[in-house]
Amino acid sequence: MAIQTVSGKSSKEIAENLAIIFYENAADRDLKGGNPKLERDLIRESGLLKVLIPKQFGGWGESWTDVVQIVRLFAKYDSSLAHVYGYHFVNLITAHLWGNKEQQEFYFSETAEKNLFWGNAFNPIDMKLYARKEKGNFVLNGVKTFCTGSVDSDYLIVSALYENQDHQQFIAIIPTNRQGITVNEDWDNFGQRQTDSGTITFTNVIVKKEEVLQNGLDSSEFAKLRLNISHFILNHVFLGIMEGALEAAKKYTKTKKRIRTPNNDSVTGDPIIQRHYGEFYVQLEASKLLVEKTDTLFERLWNKGEAITEEERLELNQAVYTAKAFTTNAGLELTSRMFEVMGSRATANQYRFDRYWRNMRTMTLHYSIDNVIQQLGEWVLHK
Repeated sequence: MAIQTVSGKSSKEIAENLAIIFYENAADRDLKGGNPKLERDLIRESGLLKVLIPKQFGGWGESWTDVVQIVRLFAKYDSSLAHVYGYHFVNLITAHLWGNKEQQEFYFSETAEKNLFWGNAFNPIDMKLYARKEKGNFVLNGVKTFCTGSVDSDYLIVSALYENQDHQQFIAIIPTNRQGITVNEDWDNFGQRQTDSGTITFTNVIVKKEEVLQNGLDSSEFAKLRLNISHFILNHVFLGIMEGALEAAKKYTKTKKRIRTPNNDSVTGDPIIQRHYGEFYVQLEASKLLVEKTDTLFERLWNKGEAITEEERLELNQAVYTAKAFTTNAGLELTSRMFEVMGSRATANQYRFDRYWRNMRTMTLHYSIDNVIQQLGEWVLHK
């Protein structure tokens, strides 16, 4: 349940006001690409970056359910901002999952006090960044790709490999403005155009030993929740895009006439159009049920902390993957087929309705849906 903030408004009300502002120029910013500096600063000023931080560290003490509701709301109107907002929390809680007590308390308190925005240089697959030990600290050299939210961020979660130890990961938290870090601002893909998911170059970057997270993924089942959180967040982004696409299509359909409609009456009476909308509704409602099921599971495990079992986490894993598989297919279909109910005039660039599909297509390639479904199949056959 969202709490009342010092402004007298709940986090949901604050997010709703911001979402309306974001929507006003979302299409123009999609065309422009680059960094949404103004919009990110509005999020900073709103206090929404500390929604999840416990009250004892200066945060609002709300839940993951509150976070993902905001992510989903933002995604309905601007999925780029939803992505960087959601990943802010994925990165922020890494210290909580993998750090020691001092690191957990410091990064929560620092973020709440200064409204800091977290980005990442974490991509664990494309490893071209290496760490070497030097005089009690570490030095980073190399490049990271797909660094979502990196431009205009305050902190970065960084993953690298230790030099000469190809399978041992190095994880640290460092300020984005640290000497030797170059955020290249080179993200120019056709979707999610304002997520700043480009590359970062590290040139002799010093990392202090107290900035290194010592525990890591395999330290406990609770620590392994880091694997689930990014998919958990993205499923809500997918759901928000679907809701936004359906709302945009419906608004357009109700206000435009189509030549094939008898007597040029409203297309809402066309049985074929009605059938399409019925199918869209079924896909969206099924997606909601699957995604919202993960909210309950995830919240329960997060609150259990270190007491969660492998069986419980695997149950969450399957739920998140099932939701991901369904929303990926349903979202791509809805954002493509929405033009069938709007007609050829809706393809005019002035509307930029294609951004819903471009954003879905870009994000759903983050982790192959074929891999997701294959892993689900393996689990079904062996459970």
